Amino acid sequence: MNFQQRHYDLLVVSASESFRQAMEETFLQMNVFTAQHVTSIAAAKRITAERKFDLMIVNTPLADEFGSRFAAEASVGKGIVVLLIVKNDIYEEVFGKVLDSGVYVLPKPMTRITIQRALKWMCATKERLRCAEKKSFSLEEKMEEIRIVNRAKWLLIGNLKMTEADAHRYIEKQAMDTCVSRKTVAENIIKTYS
Repeated sequence: MNFQQRHYDLLVVSASESFRQAMEETFLQMNVFTAQHVTSIAAAKRITAERKFDLMIVNTPLADEFGSRFAAEASVGKGIVVLLIVKNDIYEEVFGKVLDSGVYVLPKPMTRITIQRALKWMCATKERLRCAEKKSFSLEEKMEEIRIVNRAKWLLIGNLKMTEADAHRYIEKQAMDTCVSRKTVAENIIKTYS
């Protein structure tokens, strides 16, 4: 799937109306974003508690907070890829503070091309995170299957006096003969002997 076929939910946190308008024009040109706009950190916290976003742009400063702490928390805790936009004279300082959180930082002023490139970097990062989440979920499923199969093997060992190797072969053979997963066979054994 190429970039233009993808879709990302984006939250823009900015008190500046001109920044919001510039972002909307950029999003329309790129045509892969559904954007929501809020003007404060408090509003951003409320909306991220209610809805999941893929990407977030925080244009500092904001009226209720500067925004760097919130950006770091959102990046680590919610799995959102975050871009923090700061004045050029404090760029290095802010970058140092949010580096460990994986927050992208850009100094302003910046061009539309710079924003578009940054958004593409953020999208690439989100895709990498999605891939890692899928692998993690797959690994968790596999570990769960192993736990269930092991529990079923111990029930076979205890109730039918099989060896561990025999119990393992029995579950494997039942799965192949009935065309179901080892987990399904193991769950049936657990129901029978528990």
